[in-house]
Amino acid sequence: MARKSKKQRRVQAAAPRGDTDRDKAVDALMALLAEHSFDDIGMAEIAGRAGLKLSALRAEFGSPLAIVAAHMKDVDRAVLAGGSADMAEEPPRERLFDVLMRRLEALAPYKEAVRSLLRSARRSPGLALALNAMAVRSQAWMLEAAGIGAHGPRGALRAQGAALMFARVLRVWLDDDEPGMDRTMAVLDRGLASAERWDGFVGDLCAIPCAIRGRRRRHRDKEEAEAA
Repeated sequence: MARKSKKQRRVQAAAPRGDTDRDKAVDALMALLAEHSFDDIGMAEIAGRAGLKLSALRAEFGSPLAIVAAHMKDVDRAVLAGGSADMAEEPPRERLFDVLMRRLEALAPYKEAVRSLLRSARRSPGLALALNAMAVRSQAWMLEAAGIGAHGPRGALRAQGAALMFARVLRVWLDDDEPGMDRTMAVLDRGLASAERWDGFVGDLCAIPCAIRGRRRRHRDKEEAEAA
């Protein structure tokens, strides 16, 4: 089976990342986000929750946004480490479905923090842009994990499209309390189907400049041959 059943998918409780100052700071911010909006959280609050001196926190991070980026990097690493060999023979769409479901599982312990962060982003264009940049970077890794190229201009479009699609999935996932996440999986499936069609369209668009260059080159070669 390409897709895991309801019983196979398990959401693990959040656990401390580790004993380093970096780990404590990230855990502290995630805990604070579950209780407060992003704009209300400063470095002093994070240091206090983490049990760190401000000097120690400054040695690790320059801003709360940098801590969010560290959290997203941790999620990326968890997803990339959790692949299964039996997905290798599946079509790209199924492989990406599996990767993104693993991402949701990794995010599950931080659902309230994610809800808070997205709510703040709706009120702050600057925060929204910063989060989008992080999401695009993460989705490029998710595409690569699924064996889908994320390099070059076409890869950049794929990563941006995947980030926007996953943002829509997150909005459904936040209110999907069913153990099997049926609504979430349905919207992800539809999003991937739409992305598949869009990727084909993008491929056609990318082929147009090559066709034009080839036609020009043939025309130039013909003129040179006639002149000779």
